[in-house]
Amino acid sequence: MKKGLLFGKFMPVHQGHIALIEFAAAQCDHLIVSMNCTPNDPIDPIKRMEWLRALFGHRSNMELVAVLDDFSDDNLPLWEATKRWSDFIKHRFPDIDGFFCSEPYGEPLSQHLGLPCIWFDPERKQVPVSATLIRQHPALYWDFIPAVVKPYFVKKICLYGPESVGKTTLAEQLAQHYKTVFVHEVARDLITSNDLTPDDYIQIGHAQTQAVLKAAASANRLLICDTDLITTELYADHYLNEVPPVLYELEKQVVYDRYFLLNIDVPWVADGLRDLGHRREEMYQRFKTALDQRNIAYIDVSGDWDQRWTTVTGEIDRLLA
Repeated sequence: MKKGLLFGKFMPVHQGHIALIEFAAAQCDHLIVSMNCTPNDPIDPIKRMEWLRALFGHRSNMELVAVLDDFSDDNLPLWEATKRWSDFIKHRFPDIDGFFCSEPYGEPLSQHLGLPCIWFDPERKQVPVSATLIRQHPALYWDFIPAVVKPYFVKKICLYGPESVGKTTLAEQLAQHYKTVFVHEVARDLITSNDLTPDDYIQIGHAQTQAVLKAAASANRLLICDTDLITTELYADHYLNEVPPVLYELEKQVVYDRYFLLNIDVPWVADGLRDLGHRREEMYQRFKTALDQRNIAYIDVSGDWDQRWTTVTGEIDRLLA
């Protein structure tokens, strides 16, 4: 075949799509991969095209295009719906010699177009997955998600609370338990005291944000973080009586799927930087209020270490189900 067409939503692109695209590319001199998009798509079309370009942008025999799907009507019977698709394809891609498909619409669309439909794994035996299943249960279908797409579906966990409540130790243990990575409190690498300037807090904010974004690329389903930008803001407010505005902007760059608020019902341990042992209740309330003000839901974590572990792992297991 000289020129072939393959189209889909790729929401997200997965190993089944990749197998289909490779199958089609091997049978065409030139393959058009058309990504359909609508304003209501749950995954941004720009992000989806980034994934396709990362996977196939280097292929000289492929053309990646995005098209606005303003012609589909899910309420129509399949025959009438594919007639609309056919009209669009004839106008947008008039010189194709055929198309590739693994969906039931292939047969009626072939009749409308008067072009062959080349079938690929219509029963999904080779790659038993769908984009819908991945969106609903990404952790269960993790192995079907390409590496470039996985960071989008990583569940981010924030262990949150004032000093000396066991966040770092718990983060390390959780990362080992779930065979993933964790992001530690980057400020510990940058400071030797709490006598900081606004620029210091800005540096910490940027470093913490970049650490989380970088770690997501290597996380296995789950990313454990033992601090966040709200924490940076709270300590800036406490020690400086001001919060550099850029911290609020950085806060928006990382959205956590679960917050765990660790209570202060464990012993306070000095470590050279901690100096708020006498104000634990006050700081705990400030941390709690910061979440409440943002309408961020959280799981209360209290009790002994075994109780804390049970609380946190139980909630994470539900999140990954």
